[in-house]
Amino acid sequence: MTRSTEPQPAPRSVGCRRCADQAPLPFDFSMAFQPIVAPGRQQVFAYEALVRGTDGSSAYSVLSKVTEDNRYTFDQTCRIKAVELAAQLNLQGYLSINFLPNAVYQPAACIRATLDAAQRVGFPTSRIIFEVTENESLTDRTHLKNILIEYQRQGFKTAIDDFGAGYSGLGLLAEFQPDIIKLDMELIRGVDHDTARLAIVEGIVGICRKLGIRIIAEGVEQVAEYRALRALGIDLFQGYLFARPAYQALPEPQWPLD
Repeated sequence: MTRSTEPQPAPRSVGCRRCADQAPLPFDFSMAFQPIVAPGRQQVFAYEALVRGTDGSSAYSVLSKVTEDNRYTFDQTCRIKAVELAAQLNLQGYLSINFLPNAVYQPAACIRATLDAAQRVGFPTSRIIFEVTENESLTDRTHLKNILIEYQRQGFKTAIDDFGAGYSGLGLLAEFQPDIIKLDMELIRGVDHDTARLAIVEGIVGICRKLGIRIIAEGVEQVAEYRALRALGIDLFQGYLFARPAYQALPEPQWPLD
């Protein structure tokens, strides 16, 4: 599949009344960052921005305040905060941002604030990955597909998070091929000694290799898990084995012995 590599400007005539009618967000929050690493090269591939309270408290302390009325404003604010902090921290490599597909009304219009923030702080949009979790119940899968297609058209990378744990699975992959999938940690846990998990991951690796999709194994905590996944050809990893998230900082990863 041919993917755009250069950002394309959003049509200036596109607008969304829902975007203009939002009240200010009634709470504040910040971000922690966790690295996604390529241990074979001892390099950081990306940092994922993770929601945290302004006192460093958990994501739940923030997400529990998100409602149907403020969902759009929260989603837009997450993107802007992630880009601004990444620029402040001089983040190199990719920045991975989670988004809520049910908070995107018109993909080309709703991406405008992200483009503006990136331009303002000088962060290249070609180094932004947008992640959507595969285990979120979506009432309109076509809408999600259109969002991801538009983001690729704009020059962003796209990723499906928690792959293998949710509602869509291989059906979504058949309709749309993202740049990256992140294997759900439930598939990862004990993969070194669980024959079924190992066979499933091996199958996904083969499919993604044929489709030109990169794989990130997330939630990796044990050296044995890491070695089993490396043996299958996976080269990108995320998890406590390498680094825990750091509040408003870019933690340096630890490198396990192969």
